[in-house]
Formats: sequence, structure tokens, C-alpha cells
Amino acid sequence: MKRVLVFCGSSPGRSPAYVAAASELGRLLVDRGLELVYGGASVGLMGALADSVHEIAHARLSKLHIVETMHERKALMAELSDAVIALPGGSGTLDELFELFTWKRLGLHRKPIGLLDVEGYWQPLLGFLQHAVNERFLRAENLEDLRVERTPVALLERLAAHEHRSYDKWLDRPGADQAVPNTRSPASPNPGRM
Repeated sequence: MKRVLVFCGSSPGRSPAYVAAASELGRLLVDRGLELVYGGASVGLMGALADSVHEIAHARLSKLHIVETMHERKALMAELSDAVIALPGGSGTLDELFELFTWKRLGLHRKPIGLLDVEGYWQPLLGFLQHAVNERFLRAENLEDLRVERTPVALLERLAAHEHRSYDKWLDRPGADQAVPNTRSPASPNPGRM
């Protein structure tokens, strides 16, 4: 694990604990020699994260990639990273998180995905995902693929220890419980490179 993609809000949120967690995560990335891949904003949780690793889009970014669409942006960030973390955020964070979560489920990448559960922020979402498992729209293994921790230290350690598991993306197909090789769709972004 060399580069960590972090999704988070461009707002600081209501609780000061969100900004504190973003800053702590940034400092830990630096301490562990890990590079940050993120959306490039200098405000909200993204700004706090960037400030803590001295990468602010308007001043000291080491690399700034300009793309034309959000899909290109998400695909490039995924390609550049080895692991994914979601901090608290809104619809943009959820969109980015679920695209990478879905890509993993489809076998388009093998990156570990973690949720930094600051003050229980992700608990309502995890409850819904458990409901999806209970209703057989999601495999329990998919939900287990989301590493959830309350502290940046614990989350980074779990992501670093990640071992990829292969399983069939189809829930109710005969033989779906047998392991299958990782495959890529020719329509996926940058096939073979994630």
C-alpha cells in the first residue's frame, strides 16, 4: 500500500470531530510514508486532510490532474491508489464510495475499502447495507469487504493487512458460492490497470 484514495466532504460538517479525524488521518499518511490521492479541494474535510499533508490545491499540490468529467475523475483517482477510505461526507462522497464498492463487487479492482466511522457517522448506512444483505440484494461477504474502524490508526492497519477474496458477484445463481477468478469488463475504465 503506497497511495491511499480518500473520499470526504467539501464541508467541515457539524461536529469538530470530523475535521480532527481528517487532520489526524493526513498526519498518519505522512508518518507512514503513504501518498494521498483525493479530490483536490482546499475546503471542508478535504482541505483539513490536505493541509495536514501539505497538499493544498491552490498552493502546494505535488500533482494536479485536470479531467473533463466526474467519471474520468473517479476512474483516475481509483487507478492512482492502492486503498480507499471514506470519511464523513454527503452525496459526492457516497457516489464515489459506492462506485468503488460496486467495482470491487464486480471484480474490477482488488483494493481494500475502509470507512472511518467518526462518531458513528456511517452506522445508519451500515444498517441499510445489512438490510440489503438480509433481503438478499447484497452478499454478506460484500458488506464484510467494507473495513470499518473508529480511528485512523486502526483503519490504516486493517487496510494494510487486507487480503483479497474472490467470490461470484451473483447472489442466487447455482454455484454462486464457488470462488471465481477476478475478471474485468472491456467497458470498465482503463481495463487491466486498476
